[in-house]
Amino acid sequence: MTLDVQRIRKDFPILARTMRGKPLVYLDSAASAQKPRAVIDAISSFYESSYANIHRGVYELSETATRLHDEARVKVQRLLGAPDPREVVFVRNATEAINLVAASWGRSRLRAGDEVLITTLEHHSNIVPWQLACEAAGARLVVAPVDERGEVPLDALEARLSERTRMVAVAHVSNALGSVLPVAEIAALAHRAGALVLVDGAQAVPRLPVDVRALGCDFYVFSGHKLYGPTGVGCLWGRRELLEAMPPWQGGGDMIAEVRFEKTTYAEIPYKFEAGTPDIAGAVGLGAAIDYLLDLGMERVAHHERELLAYGTQLLAEIPGLRIVGTAREKTGVLSFVLDGVHPHDIGTILDQEGVAIRAGHHCAQPLMERLGLAATARASLGVYNSEDDLDRLAAAIRKVIEVFA
Repeated sequence: MTLDVQRIRKDFPILARTMRGKPLVYLDSAASAQKPRAVIDAISSFYESSYANIHRGVYELSETATRLHDEARVKVQRLLGAPDPREVVFVRNATEAINLVAASWGRSRLRAGDEVLITTLEHHSNIVPWQLACEAAGARLVVAPVDERGEVPLDALEARLSERTRMVAVAHVSNALGSVLPVAEIAALAHRAGALVLVDGAQAVPRLPVDVRALGCDFYVFSGHKLYGPTGVGCLWGRRELLEAMPPWQGGGDMIAEVRFEKTTYAEIPYKFEAGTPDIAGAVGLGAAIDYLLDLGMERVAHHERELLAYGTQLLAEIPGLRIVGTAREKTGVLSFVLDGVHPHDIGTILDQEGVAIRAGHHCAQPLMERLGLAATARASLGVYNSEDDLDRLAAAIRKVIEVFA
């Protein structure tokens, strides 16, 4: 089950860099993961030898580019355990995917008096689109609470379901705390109440085996850049019958069957939702990232993060004045923490002097921070390339922060 981290680190060119004269320790994968050579080479090779626009060309380069783009869609299907590659829509990121569903499904299905249920620990990207959809329809946004550990109690969520609930939108993994939500149980409760379920999988897909059929959700979204792939590409998976019933979100080229001034008819899914020239190279790079992760083995990736999380939790717990924020019984490799008398931004700045890159702030989860009585946390987040040595460096750098503020 163990990953060969030293071999993996050699796959990521940026990890050979020094920062402030010290070897780089990159602990910000929850914001964006670094890219392996396989992804960099796939994108470079595509631009060097295979680039052309897709779908409309009858020449060899276009046909090759189309094939590579289509193969990437099948790789996403495999990653998610989805039944049909036509259910995979390419978008820019998880944020755009949620906006697509909130706008398209919301425009056609939400009515005055309906409800959308989310949780307190959602990323802003799974809050604001639903606020906009509810405002447009005259619907109501309902929020399930989170407890002090960073868990969403199922009984509290179930109590907020009603005959008016149309959509339940939840994170699979909290970006701010690392909490893993019981998505399958939530989906079962939501469906019993007659609601659909959208899952924000941006933090889960790089860390956990995901099977959308086993989860029982109706929509699942993720971003490529957190999955060791390029920025600017992500995916929406949706059940075929739902996507087919939804109206287009954007208009333009490639999403049409026929255009007349009197009426336009639209392409089949997924193309109905992919207006204009897509990020073709991004999809190719995403496919390479998926190949890389699946070759490592998602069970092994998850095991690696659990082992590192346990090690890091013990290390940080031994530091005087440090409190870990988010102690869910099931969580992934995110260590959010606060330090007595030191602002998280100062922690991040001093750690940078030691070559340790972390994130400090509200992590686009301001309602969660407010619930926890915090303005911000310092957050170290793990990836496949991290090791116990990285966490030792983190702990040593935090002790230097304490010395500075002593």
